[in-house]
Amino acid sequence: MRYLITAIIVAVAWSPLPSNATTSPNTAAFVNRKSIVPAAPSLLSSSSTSSIEHLLYELRGGASKSKRKSSNKSSSSKNSRTITGSKKIRGSQKNVEKLSIASKNKGLLEKYKAILPMTRLYITSVGIFTLLGAVLGEEGAQEMMALDPIRTIYGLELWRIPSAASYLGKLSVGWLMSAYYLYEYGSAMERIHGTGQHLIFVLLQITMLSVFSMSLGVPFFGSSIITSMLHCLSRSVPRQDVKWLIFTVPYWSLPYGLMLADVLQQGAMASLPHLMGMLTGHFYYYHKFIWPKMPGGEDWLAAPDWLKRRLEPSGFDDQDDGRKQMERVLKKRKKGKGRKLSG
Repeated sequence: MRYLITAIIVAVAWSPLPSNATTSPNTAAFVNRKSIVPAAPSLLSSSSTSSIEHLLYELRGGASKSKRKSSNKSSSSKNSRTITGSKKIRGSQKNVEKLSIASKNKGLLEKYKAILPMTRLYITSVGIFTLLGAVLGEEGAQEMMALDPIRTIYGLELWRIPSAASYLGKLSVGWLMSAYYLYEYGSAMERIHGTGQHLIFVLLQITMLSVFSMSLGVPFFGSSIITSMLHCLSRSVPRQDVKWLIFTVPYWSLPYGLMLADVLQQGAMASLPHLMGMLTGHFYYYHKFIWPKMPGGEDWLAAPDWLKRRLEPSGFDDQDDGRKQMERVLKKRKKGKGRKLSG
């Protein structure tokens, strides 16, 4: 009933009688009567219109204009404050993006500075020669950065030695894995033995591998240095179990596992850089850790004191915990008694 009354009121208010409408005599007589009551005010006045709108809002079940305005104001005031109640600092989207990019770059720079010095220098060299190889192309990189013995010795193109040690090929999944191994094993060796001793190791590896590479015709030997690092680390604790891919293998077999993976992907010739790295790595390990313990042996690969003072000013007097732990492990290693031969 309430809906019907409202509809009648709206229909009457919004449908005025046209001025040119024809009226019947009875209607005209009714209108011209003197006893007619004076006309009521127009139904379209502001007060009646607002009351009708208010009635329609109530029938519809929605909120009135005033309520909607107040709710919008309250929601905007709530959104303009943080959880703590303080006002939000409103800025443009570009400023927010710039701040996020700057914070990410700052985090990457801090991580880069946190890398140990010698490992950071080697990784930087790898990145520079990789970018140079991408600019020159594959053929240009082979021509300009490969270890050519004639150009290196007679042409004095000495940059070919660090380029052959740092260029790991074009960007690929294999390049990422090699860079990760270089960072992981290089950081472990530098943390255990110190920056000065790690510099001696890298210089010895580059010198020996340069001679082997020029003799055997190997243009780049970056993977050989990675294998030599892994070989030295694995010889320290050879029977320790480590994870390789999805397998658990003893530490001593990990260099052979990396060599096997490259052979399956690239062929039998891919084993040559790994064999070179094992040979030079074992040379360093033998003369650094085994020969000095023999009667008359001498540690001729020890880093000089002035180099340690220069590269490790804070850790020269007190040995690093990693070095102490490695020395304890090497001292506790027991040699097998063997078996007596029957005679």
